[in-house]
Amino acid sequence: MFGVASLIIQIIVINILGFTNHNILNNFNAITIVSAICNYILPFPVLFYLMRKIEKQEMEKESLSLKKFLLYLSITFTLMWIGNMVGLAITSAIGSLFHTEITNPVQTLIGSTDIWLNMILISVLGPIFEEIFFRKFLIDRTIKYGARVSIILSAVIFGFFHGNLSQFFYAFLLGGFFAYVYIRTGKIIYTIILHIIVNLMGSVVSLFVVQSVQAFTSNTYATMDLAIIVIYVLMMLAALFVGLLGLLSYKKGKFNGSKKQIVIKHPLKTSLLNPGMILFILFYVLIILYSLLR
Repeated sequence: MFGVASLIIQIIVINILGFTNHNILNNFNAITIVSAICNYILPFPVLFYLMRKIEKQEMEKESLSLKKFLLYLSITFTLMWIGNMVGLAITSAIGSLFHTEITNPVQTLIGSTDIWLNMILISVLGPIFEEIFFRKFLIDRTIKYGARVSIILSAVIFGFFHGNLSQFFYAFLLGGFFAYVYIRTGKIIYTIILHIIVNLMGSVVSLFVVQSVQAFTSNTYATMDLAIIVIYVLMMLAALFVGLLGLLSYKKGKFNGSKKQIVIKHPLKTSLLNPGMILFILFYVLIILYSLLR
């Protein structure tokens, strides 16, 4: 219902704007603002009303050390890189099969939108609302199915909600990992910060890196350009190394106590094979197919 509400609101708002001022629809900055309002702010009362009807469970709180947080940050970048590679490989294969180019709508948006809007909407507003939606609201009400099922639900819903194949894979992996972090700590602030950092790197920092690479390849670079490239590469390599080591030691991440308890008889079947989830998945599969075929 939240997904449908977001889509309906977006259609209504865009049609109103197109009727009153058609030129605004050709402005990427304006479309970015409208999209953020339609996807996060306006549908929020709908989701809040729906979630109030479902019993929630308070999460046990646990603080993270700086070392553990940096490990989680490294794993976040590693999963994003893996998901990006998988998504790129699959979309490239589909594009070759149908002799068409499948573009990543987020990359198009980032490259066409003002950098300050990227920072405010994509790097700050989006992560805050998404973590509240897909971790805080969802997990507080599904942890009774068990931590693993709750993680799967958060990953599946978060992946499909992005509405395109290019983002699905890394959103799925990050959604599952952020769910793990939230269940582990019981504090949504940690996943919000992780989400903000990864979006900031992808939507703002990456633009400076691309500019420096372009300057370097055209032999017009300055010392600062070379420094930006070297620092960025070293940071990503370090994060990838630490993240891979962290993922390989996943057995240390098992849940204990109440986070391991399951109060539903058939948690996976109950949570995934119900009319609401089936309709949700079908709804977004159609949206993804439409984005591929148009």
